[in-house]
Amino acid sequence: MKLRTFLASTALTATLATGALADGHGWSLKDAAAPYAGTTVDVVFLLRPGYEAIEAMLPAFEEETGIKINIIKHPYENALGEQVRDFVAGGDLDVALIDLVWIGNFAENDWILPLADVQAKFPDTVDPELDIDDFFPLVLNAFGGWNDTIYGLPVDNYSGLLFYNRCMLEDAGFDGPPATWADLKDVYGPALTGDGKYAYALQSKRNETQSADSFARMIWPFGGSFLDADFKSNLLSEESQAGLQFRQDLMQYMPDGIVAYDHAETVNGFAQGDIAMITEWSAFYSTVVSPDTSAVADCVEIAPEPTGPAGRKPALGGFSMAVASQADEAEQAAAYLFIQWATSKANAREYLERGGVPARQSVYMEDGLEDFKFVPALVESWQDGVPEFRPRFAEWPEITEIVQEWGTKMMLGEVTTEEGAMEIGERMEAVLDEAGYYSGEKPLAQ
Repeated sequence: MKLRTFLASTALTATLATGALADGHGWSLKDAAAPYAGTTVDVVFLLRPGYEAIEAMLPAFEEETGIKINIIKHPYENALGEQVRDFVAGGDLDVALIDLVWIGNFAENDWILPLADVQAKFPDTVDPELDIDDFFPLVLNAFGGWNDTIYGLPVDNYSGLLFYNRCMLEDAGFDGPPATWADLKDVYGPALTGDGKYAYALQSKRNETQSADSFARMIWPFGGSFLDADFKSNLLSEESQAGLQFRQDLMQYMPDGIVAYDHAETVNGFAQGDIAMITEWSAFYSTVVSPDTSAVADCVEIAPEPTGPAGRKPALGGFSMAVASQADEAEQAAAYLFIQWATSKANAREYLERGGVPARQSVYMEDGLEDFKFVPALVESWQDGVPEFRPRFAEWPEITEIVQEWGTKMMLGEVTTEEGAMEIGERMEAVLDEAGYYSGEKPLAQ
């Protein structure tokens, strides 16, 4: 199934409530699920707002279908390992929750089924309102696709956004956020840092946060990348080095100990009014605008991430859900019905209102979204993202450990950006060489 093309002939324009009859088609969720009533579907969820939103909506699905969704909750740091162990052992998971950097690993190990295969196997489960073209192309392709094949449908979708404290900026004489990274450092940085307050915080803890939120966020807008066209390291290029050196220079306007900041510390510092600006995932919007969790809720505004010399290359993150190949046939069909329902047009508005971030273009065209300040910035960001913001091949879990180690050493000043980039490059190329990319055994796909 080629990206962005499947089911185009069945895409419709009407949006139907869950379980409602599709006029002229005779399809309903209740009827489609009837053969699978009583089936239990095992799925991994993360401890994040997007999953809490789906969980809150689940009673309607379970009542309509008779299908039981068994949620296994993990923090992000454990989710990959727990799923890999389950799939290697031929375990119980029926739905794979796939970070965009895991998609190559899951697809190449045949742990998940192509969506076209699932739909061909269970044609009566296919909702004529699926409308695949309603997903943002970048998000569908990056999160759910691998090597020209769609496997999963996007869920819990993120773009990096600039969250800023309008009140702090106005007090410093600014009438809006910085448009460029250079302005953030050179103009806003000095004006907003002092007396225990900081202009900016870049979450940089030594885990995937260091690789994705910190390291990758700085190389792309300056024209850099992890790899060149031949899959050799591009980290010593002038552009990549400019981004990594910029990160070092920007640290003077960040809190002390920023290398230990994960999302929680960064979002909390902003929510308490100690940090004027953060670049964080769209999924944290509900946290910083709720008076229950934010002391600056009335001052929060959202903009796209600043641009660099290479333009706006915002952080891209998020997940898809795909049907597990190890599930039996009833579980596969029930799993697909659940995935289709959770990511549907019909449920996108409720998902948004409960704190999730849907990947459906249509929901962002609806009226009454004034309370969701992040929407314009999000829509703009999803026009400019880079699918390979982090390479999505199966070797990324090994490479990210290298980036985390040496990226942290750079920030701590234990090595220069050149020394760190050389170490990462040599080790990264060794991993790729052993995997067979340079011998031609594997295609240069990321």
